[in-house]
Amino acid sequence: MVRLGVDLGGTNIAVGIVDENYQVVHKASVPTLAHRAPEAIVDDIAMLCRRVLEEQGLTLSDVGGVGIAAPGTVNSRDGYVEYANNLPFHHFPIVPLLKERLGDIPTFVDNDANAAAWGEAIAGAAKGTSNSVMITLGTGVGGGIVIENKVYSGMGGAGAELGHMVIVADGEPCSCGRKGCWEAYSSATALIRMTKEKLDECAATGRATLMTDMVAKKGRVTGRTSFDAMRAGDEAAREVVDTYIHYLACGITNLVNILRPEILSIGGGISGEGQTLIDALLPIVSKECYGGIAVEQTKICIATLGNDAGIVGAAVLGL
Repeated sequence: MVRLGVDLGGTNIAVGIVDENYQVVHKASVPTLAHRAPEAIVDDIAMLCRRVLEEQGLTLSDVGGVGIAAPGTVNSRDGYVEYANNLPFHHFPIVPLLKERLGDIPTFVDNDANAAAWGEAIAGAAKGTSNSVMITLGTGVGGGIVIENKVYSGMGGAGAELGHMVIVADGEPCSCGRKGCWEAYSSATALIRMTKEKLDECAATGRATLMTDMVAKKGRVTGRTSFDAMRAGDEAAREVVDTYIHYLACGITNLVNILRPEILSIGGGISGEGQTLIDALLPIVSKECYGGIAVEQTKICIATLGNDAGIVGAAVLGL
């Protein structure tokens, strides 16, 4: 039996077939067109499920389960998306409606970050552990927590908003309305802001930096600008990266001190920095974690499921 994973985002809907080895063997996507009625979005999810199966010579009778990774606050028990700020979902019965369209296949939904964390626990970087955390460093900072082989989602499915713990009181404004959230300092958006601020500072003081030429060539500042320039020996870029790592390590240390997971994996766009990112984080986190080297250390690593994390994580919901 195969399983279907649905990665539902504000921009695209992706559906993949996941085999018994947790590999995505085929997938397809369509634009979400989030301005539409929510039922139309469910229609497209069902259509994609049927399409990917048909393209592989399979039918719904070959499917052991369907999972949806959805943004927002999710009531996974009842199959409802209670709220999603980039989709027209308000107490929306996504699982019951999808089952109406696909039949009585076991169907599940969870928050997209929770699903990704569960996928890493079942089939990725945290495979074989009972307690793990996954964080995603992208436009924002998301994350999921697995405790004793169960996803922790809190009351009403609204817990585990890891990016919205404050690490700087009255600090940078966050999209959630608070100030000083971890997301405002450790997301790719935050890194881009820090890079622009350093470029402005360099321009004002006449300080040369390779980042200026990189931005001119690329046409914009990206999450890679400072890291690439740092690797080329640029001191101003190193200052940006050091500041970013300082804040990222602060949040990671908080999570380790609170939860002490066996594995903390990092996904999202910034995770593309790979071992460079890990090597910069480890000395700081090791030094600042409660107990230091006297207690067992959480392993910090790059998540392994990559762009398929949402699909795999959704597909293994219910396992």
